[in-house]
Amino acid sequence: MSVAEHKEKGKKSLSCFVVTVSDTRDETTDQSGQLIKALLDEKSHRLAGYRIVKDEPQQIEALLKEALGKNDVDAVIVNGGTGIAPRDGTYEVVSRLLEKKLDGFGEIFRFLSYQDIGSAAIMSRAAAGSARGKVLISLPGSKGAVDLAMRRLVLPELGHMVSQLRGT
Repeated sequence: MSVAEHKEKGKKSLSCFVVTVSDTRDETTDQSGQLIKALLDEKSHRLAGYRIVKDEPQQIEALLKEALGKNDVDAVIVNGGTGIAPRDGTYEVVSRLLEKKLDGFGEIFRFLSYQDIGSAAIMSRAAAGSARGKVLISLPGSKGAVDLAMRRLVLPELGHMVSQLRGT
């Protein structure tokens, strides 16, 4: 089956849980989380949940395990905490949870980001893969990075990823 045929078979409407990792944002100031929700809605995906969590590894892990444990969730999309600042802990948590990593996701995201912002792209630790039978995607917290990743990588492949994960 061709890639186009696989993508066509992919589930059209998915249930997604959105997590923003931030010590400073709330629902009114979380532009990246709001953008993810809006872009999912544009593609007719359902929001299974949305939460903001402090950049504390134990809190991030507990929330991600909760979201991944929900029967009605197809994918969990996280934003924030992927850099190298002392408080950035999302990557370490996500890496522990991922059972199968999609290395190409981070590689291509950094390539696309490099075209947009230059050498600062090396500081992104965007990641994706599968965890507990769900797609788990971790994006940087900047609105520009979220827009780039969602439009160029996540939304075009989300249904395909879920379909592959489920063997359909």
